[in-house]
Formats: sequence, structure tokens, C-alpha cells
Amino acid sequence: MAEGRILIVEDEHIVAMGIKRMLKSLGYTVTGVASSGEDAIGKAESTFPDIVLMDVMLKGGMDGVEAAKEIRERFDVPVVYLTAYSDNKILERVKRTEPFGYIIKPFDENDLYSNIEVALHRQRKK
Repeated sequence: MAEGRILIVEDEHIVAMGIKRMLKSLGYTVTGVASSGEDAIGKAESTFPDIVLMDVMLKGGMDGVEAAKEIRERFDVPVVYLTAYSDNKILERVKRTEPFGYIIKPFDENDLYSNIEVALHRQRKK
């Protein structure tokens, strides 16, 4: 059974709940669901996740790439991006945040599981 504490950052409520259901069925603990970059940073600070699943495009003044950068710098929590966007401009910004994964939507449970397991493995080896 999978182990790991995961924070979901996704501004589409229905999508976030679907991801939460998938993660729970895979055996992970969901520490919270954030819908903005600012909320994500606050929840990362208060819930101590092992990994953050981060949507690139978020409502509000801070997008997922900016939030991921701050979470990595302040809390050393790895980020796996979940996004419908894969253009080069976004990829270049994402790469600078040293993500532990990049999953293109739509994805399935296997995509989610394999990316999370690799990210958790990398984090534990540090």
C-alpha cells in the first residue's frame, strides 16, 4: 500500500475532489486542498506534506509555478505539477522550480501513482 502525505493545489473544485478520491484509493493521506498559490503556501506550512500536487494555472495573483518555487525554497517540499498546459514557455518556467514530476491532464490513476511514487522515492533519498 502506498504511503505519503499529499497536498493538492487545484482551483477547480470538482477536479480537486476527483484527485483526492484517487489519492485516498491509492492509500495516500491528503493533508489538504488549496485553490490558490497563497493558500497552498499556508497549507504547506501548516500541514507538512511529503509532496505537493500543483496545478500550473491558479486563480488569484500567484500561479502554481510561483507557489511551487516558494514552497520548495521555504519548506523543501517536492512538487509534482498537474496541468493541461504543456507549451514551451510554461515548461521553461516549471523546469526552474526543479519539479519532481509533470503530469498532463487528463491523467489516470496509474499516471498519478507512478509520478508520486518516483517523487516520494527521490525525496526520501535526499
